Amino acid sequence: MKILANDGISQSGIDALKAAGIEVITTTVAQEQLVNYINEHHIDVLLVRSATMVRKDIIDECPGLKVIGRGGVGMDNIDVDYARSKGLQVINTPAASSQSVAELVFAHLFGGVRFLHDANRNMPLDGDSKFNALKKNYAKGTELRGKTLGVVGFGRIGREVAKIALGVGMKVIASDMFVDKATIKVDFFDGQFVDFEISTVPMEDILKQSDFITLHVPAQEGYVIGTKEFDQMKNGVGIVNAARGGVIDEVALVQALENGKVAFAGLDTFESEPTPAIQVLMNGRISLTPHIGAATNEAQDRIGTELASQIISILKSETA
Repeated sequence: MKILANDGISQSGIDALKAAGIEVITTTVAQEQLVNYINEHHIDVLLVRSATMVRKDIIDECPGLKVIGRGGVGMDNIDVDYARSKGLQVINTPAASSQSVAELVFAHLFGGVRFLHDANRNMPLDGDSKFNALKKNYAKGTELRGKTLGVVGFGRIGREVAKIALGVGMKVIASDMFVDKATIKVDFFDGQFVDFEISTVPMEDILKQSDFITLHVPAQEGYVIGTKEFDQMKNGVGIVNAARGGVIDEVALVQALENGKVAFAGLDTFESEPTPAIQVLMNGRISLTPHIGAATNEAQDRIGTELASQIISILKSETA
């Protein structure tokens, strides 16, 4: 079996696959050259992250392809149903990056309530000449403890976010069309833990009650948060999107930031990736990261080994 990890794979994943006698190619092939490369090199498994698109053209024109793997959670860059209808196996790693994404959400939240994103822009420019003025500008921070966090989408990542929030001392409310309630186990370093049972609430309650809102939903047909939803939120709310670009109407977000409805936003994903709107990039009230939610060493190791485990299992079942 021959694998093309077109968007890369961790060394731990490569080692596990090679130990099973599987050849791993980590060459990055341009999208328009992918069909020819797969066919010429007799690729059996195509592994991608978010950069490579696996649409009907690749599925139809690469008859030797047996497995498509996505290193991560969302598979909106793969025509999953079509691939499966053609007999291909499609796998992903839904749990591997949850902790990393959740921690990034809180990086944005902690930074937002203390203006770190803006201070880190202005201190290098004016810190030596306007220190006292900057100190005054950033002197009205707030604490997260005791505040209400609204989690939109209560799957694996949403629950990891809830764990951190509960540990910080926040009240957590969640909304999910497919989840009625969930038990959140908050683990501590010494083996102790506390269980919290959280029942989901209507989206309207999230909008009206939350001091901070974080989104953890897949790509949608339309916006999850737009002008109508912003109007229902508390004044001075903070919002984070580390899910998918396009779930927040960015024009409406900028308007809400400018009129004070939203105090700050944290964005890891954008409507027009990989060329985010200038109005978003230049807004001083937005904390920005370039879609790095799963980009930790630990998450990439877990993704690689989890993909390897699934592929080896598939190989064994085919040869049994």
